[in-house]
Amino acid sequence: MHPTAQAFTEQIHETYGFDAAVEEFPEGTKTAADAAAAIGCDVAQIVKSIVMRVGDETVVVLTSGANRVDEAKLAAEFDADPASVRSANATEVKDATGWSIGGVPPTCHDTDCVVLSDPTFETFDEIWAAAGTPEAVFRLTPDDLHTLADPRVVDVFE
Repeated sequence: MHPTAQAFTEQIHETYGFDAAVEEFPEGTKTAADAAAAIGCDVAQIVKSIVMRVGDETVVVLTSGANRVDEAKLAAEFDADPASVRSANATEVKDATGWSIGGVPPTCHDTDCVVLSDPTFETFDEIWAAAGTPEAVFRLTPDDLHTLADPRVVDVFE
């Protein structure tokens, strides 16, 4: 297992007592479509951890692979100027979460950034999320997601 995925596995176990069964795909799972194809699931079951900036705040938006973040809706959720909403850059992602773009898990972040979640996940028995690298994912349930990430479930999606 890649050392970063191993570090995630250890951190989620130590913090939450959750045993993440990480699967690695050498061909990569950089996009939701890639991940769904590798896993053999519906693209909507893929948890994309989209790190956004809303003004001065960093927000992790857990988005179904079938959806996209609607920046205007995200701004409205925070009563912020829509012009203040943007994707976080690589440095901001790493500083806020401790993980690099493409491998950000839904939990075990370095800071207490706000986490929002797509209500689409509630329609599935199992979902899949990044486990620290663009090649590593782990299976969880929507209930697990709530326990591990404590997200606000909101509709800020196109």
